[in-house]
Amino acid sequence: MRSAESAHDAGAMWDIATPSRPGLLPGVDMAGFRARTTDFVDLDVVPYAAVTVVVDLGDGPLAVDDTSGRRHNGSVVVGLVPSGVRGRGHDIECLEVRLAPPVAHAVLGVSSELGGTVVSLDDLWGRDATRTQERLRAAGSWDDRFAIVEAALVRRHEAGRAIDPEVALVWGRMVTNLGGVRIERLAAEVGWSRKRLWSRFRAQIGLTPKRAAQLVRFDHAAHRLAAGHSAARVAAEIGYVDQSHLHREVMAFAGVTPTAVAVAPWLAVDDVAWAAPAYLAET
Repeated sequence: MRSAESAHDAGAMWDIATPSRPGLLPGVDMAGFRARTTDFVDLDVVPYAAVTVVVDLGDGPLAVDDTSGRRHNGSVVVGLVPSGVRGRGHDIECLEVRLAPPVAHAVLGVSSELGGTVVSLDDLWGRDATRTQERLRAAGSWDDRFAIVEAALVRRHEAGRAIDPEVALVWGRMVTNLGGVRIERLAAEVGWSRKRLWSRFRAQIGLTPKRAAQLVRFDHAAHRLAAGHSAARVAAEIGYVDQSHLHREVMAFAGVTPTAVAVAPWLAVDDVAWAAPAYLAET
């Protein structure tokens, strides 16, 4: 387990655990979080190019407010592009899993239904969710907890619906090119019409190809802004037309300016918890 050492006050709020060995399932990241403070925690969620599973292990409970203002208590699944989502609670302890969208399709059994939404893990996994959470609470270490979750994910992945290899390849191209891809060219590469790619990708990933490519690019931009790079530099390096283009897309995804994203508390721990994100690797 590694402890968070962050210049941000928000980063210093957490003890963070990461797996001590590589995972068995590509496209999956896990980290454990325990709040160092008993004060009330209230954080805006910055969108990621991943579907997020948050398993509540604290005395809390953890509360997550979705884009409509509806509150979900306990373990939840946060879909892609959850602008306006907030996490709240006292004495928070949780295990967070980030799933590359092609993996989430099989592991969770849903995809388009999760676009920008928050749902209870119990609603998706039923009794399996309850049994898994009970085992996690009884586990003696974070490594034991990671092993329990990994076994559950592998089991569900093997039994789940396989994603079309064409859709997986297109996602991989988006990740490799930081979202800077032409959809027509990708459709031609996999031998599909643009319409078919649009339909199958939307059904299995949860976003249109264009929106997914924008999200991948935003994910990289947000982390570079949080690392201290200027908006002008980030725009030039990642492929935005100009700084105004970056500003518009950051506002569209996060609901705040690039300046605000650069100091977002939600991103303050990412260099510890998600140092080399597997969800942004080809799966």
